[in-house]
Amino acid sequence: MIHFTLRAATRIRCQALNFTLFIVTILTLLGPGYGVAQGSKLRIVTTTGIIADTVSQIGGEYVAVSSLMGEGVDPHLYKASPGDMKRLLEADLVFHNGLHLEGKMADALVKLAARKPVFAISQGIPRPQLRSPDNQPDAIDPHIWFSATLWQFVIDEITKVLTQHMPHNKELLLRNSMRLKEEFRTLDTWIKNEISNIPEERRILITAHDAFGYYGAAYGIQVLAIQGMSTDSEASLQEINQLVDTIVSRKIPAVFVESSVPQKTVHALVEGARAKTHQVIVGGELFSDALGASGTEVGTLAGIIRHNTNTIVTALRGEK
Repeated sequence: MIHFTLRAATRIRCQALNFTLFIVTILTLLGPGYGVAQGSKLRIVTTTGIIADTVSQIGGEYVAVSSLMGEGVDPHLYKASPGDMKRLLEADLVFHNGLHLEGKMADALVKLAARKPVFAISQGIPRPQLRSPDNQPDAIDPHIWFSATLWQFVIDEITKVLTQHMPHNKELLLRNSMRLKEEFRTLDTWIKNEISNIPEERRILITAHDAFGYYGAAYGIQVLAIQGMSTDSEASLQEINQLVDTIVSRKIPAVFVESSVPQKTVHALVEGARAKTHQVIVGGELFSDALGASGTEVGTLAGIIRHNTNTIVTALRGEK
């Protein structure tokens, strides 16, 4: 009896030791941060290239980032494909803009959040700093990336999430975050100086859809658009005619097309103004809801903001 008890006790101790070793091994493999092994890359999927650019710059070599929406893709109208859902399900983390930018993907993102970490980058921005159009007080403008000041809240939010999942890389993440915020502070000052070169009476930016409200508020330029905040809305003939009247009466020299939005309504403004004997040109193409080609000047968020500002200033000063 005593012999059996000793053998049983020994067997129990061995089982307990094996279980402890098993747990230690699993924890070692998982690493200190939410199931991601130290030294491995965190797999991140973002909805837009704009978000992917910022996440990549903060995460550096420790993240593998891909975006669902590439060059020239309109996020307002985008629908996730089965392939997209596979990529989302395989990711360690998912970042989206929020504020209904990805309108057609809303249900998919809600369902995905029940299965894995899904974060809206806009959630770190104080509510009073978010914009609502005068005629839509219950709607919030999702185009937050066009204020270099607001985007610094987004940088902080992304950094916080990445640090939670990679605490062993916290120092590098914070260093990259500080560098990127300094870049946007410098960019903010540069934009203000550039816009000040446009005569005040010409500081009117007319585009295809209402994507530049934060830009206008931050840098002192009036923004008018054919469509609302989402390209899912439609402009009436009356609204187009009202914009034509504004262009003619204020002698606006240029209007602008967007890389991710059909151009026909903007060209309708040009024709309408010409019919009233005012010559207005298409001042250039602006990047609104999507980046340009990877590896080019407009393949980053800071790059499209600089491109847009140069295009706007050149056209509205009458240099084009």
